Amino acid sequence: MSENAPICVMNSPKPPTSKALVALQERIGYTFKQPALLQQALTHRSFSSEHYERLEYLGDAVINVIVSDLLYQALPNLPEGQLSRIRSNLVKQDSLHGLALKLGLSHCLRLGEGEAKSGGAKRPSILADALEALLGAVYLDAGFETSQRIAKTWLEDIRVDMNMSQTAKDPKTALQEWLQARKMPLAVYTVIGTVGAAHEQSFHVECFVPSLQKTERGSGNTRRAGEQDAAQAILKMLKDIK
Repeated sequence: MSENAPICVMNSPKPPTSKALVALQERIGYTFKQPALLQQALTHRSFSSEHYERLEYLGDAVINVIVSDLLYQALPNLPEGQLSRIRSNLVKQDSLHGLALKLGLSHCLRLGEGEAKSGGAKRPSILADALEALLGAVYLDAGFETSQRIAKTWLEDIRVDMNMSQTAKDPKTALQEWLQARKMPLAVYTVIGTVGAAHEQSFHVECFVPSLQKTERGSGNTRRAGEQDAAQAILKMLKDIK
């Protein structure tokens, strides 16, 4: 996939043109037998009651199976816990968001006027969900083997090896293990404020390490993302502590 792939029509409350949908199908390497599934996969709930959320649910399960199989085959000596962490890293929102951008999904979404004006087409959560919905739509239209082939092309630039297990831990997990190894109490996370409208809130979180009397702050578009950002700030501060 090229990062400079042609894009669909610009976002508006109007659906993408047939030409745009043909171009998208060329980029993913699959032509739908049921075009309505593709259209639904690109439809946000702000646009229509026939939106992508059920397809997203299905696509989430499909991509987890595909990535699990990929890791199981490629890393035969890793235990379940490490495989799970690597899988979580590969299918997290940031990763799916990046893949969606490469496919040009940000310009193919059908959004309600308010959502479009508020920047919904660039919102990582919406793009990640739409990507999963797209895979769910392929699964319904063509079955598992085809959806597996397509998902593997999305992941083809990722080199799977033993070293991935060393970087697969999210910041909260890494901080927890750092503290437990030193028999210290776990960090305490507190939401200290939220900013923005309900559909685009930013959560500001404080991470406090009692035994060190250290506090750092982070932010994200979900509480969990804010906690991870704050934990990362603590880890950066602790990097020279032995």
